[in-house]
Amino acid sequence: MIPRPFDYHAPANLPDALALLNRYGDQAKLLAGGHSLLPMMKLRFAAPGHLIDLGKIGELKGIQQVGSEMRIGAMTTENELVWSSTLAEKVPLLVEGARLISDPQVRYKGTIGGDISHGDPGNDHPALMLALGASFVLRSDKGERVVAADGFFLGLYATLMEPSEIMTQIRIPIPAPGTGWCYAKLKRKTGDFAAAAAAVLLRVKGGSVEDARIALTNVGPTPLKAGAAEESLRGKPLNDAAIARAAQLAMDICEPTPDQRGDAEYKTAMAGEMTQRALRTALSRAR
Repeated sequence: MIPRPFDYHAPANLPDALALLNRYGDQAKLLAGGHSLLPMMKLRFAAPGHLIDLGKIGELKGIQQVGSEMRIGAMTTENELVWSSTLAEKVPLLVEGARLISDPQVRYKGTIGGDISHGDPGNDHPALMLALGASFVLRSDKGERVVAADGFFLGLYATLMEPSEIMTQIRIPIPAPGTGWCYAKLKRKTGDFAAAAAAVLLRVKGGSVEDARIALTNVGPTPLKAGAAEESLRGKPLNDAAIARAAQLAMDICEPTPDQRGDAEYKTAMAGEMTQRALRTALSRAR
């Protein structure tokens, strides 16, 4: 099928994009990478009268360190994340996750802000953002606000973003030196969404876990922060029993939707398996 007729806009700066969004309201949709929106338009699940392409807005791109955090423009592509030497040094979990997103063709066009804003629990960045303790800068014609990733995702394709807002930047605290990391993702084939995945950050001191962050992909209506699993690890040695316990606690919060990737029982079990794999790999990388 082909989309319904629409007007295409390509603003050169953020004020112009916000003005267009304010002018056309519910009839407008923002275009980032387009990998989610355009197929929906072709199927006529989405039928915007106006498409606002953010691709020419230079201020929405780029990667820079500001103090103790990395600041990434929302229109920065997955490929730019993958090849950033700064991110590889400072936030390797993000680079590892970006490498596992779809295939090179998608990564050349797909953007981090588009992935997050879509609110799809099957996307990889939402869980990565929860594990990393990220926050998002949202801009409207009324001003700017910064919201935490934890609490941003409200439900399937639902986030805290207002229709009049554009995500302009992602802010990620730089993990402490020596932090271990891993994004363990199970998928049927290259380019597929995860049947289940786990993002882990792990800090170890004196043989015990000083801090742990665990977030899960595609096993609930939103990405899931496994808070009980995290708490079960803090202050204890990371042995086989502790890892198994954390995995079980992660599985306890899963509410996956059955689909061609597996039934609910299988996906839940795989969330536990990915959690165990991610914890073991993160431990091997912790210093």
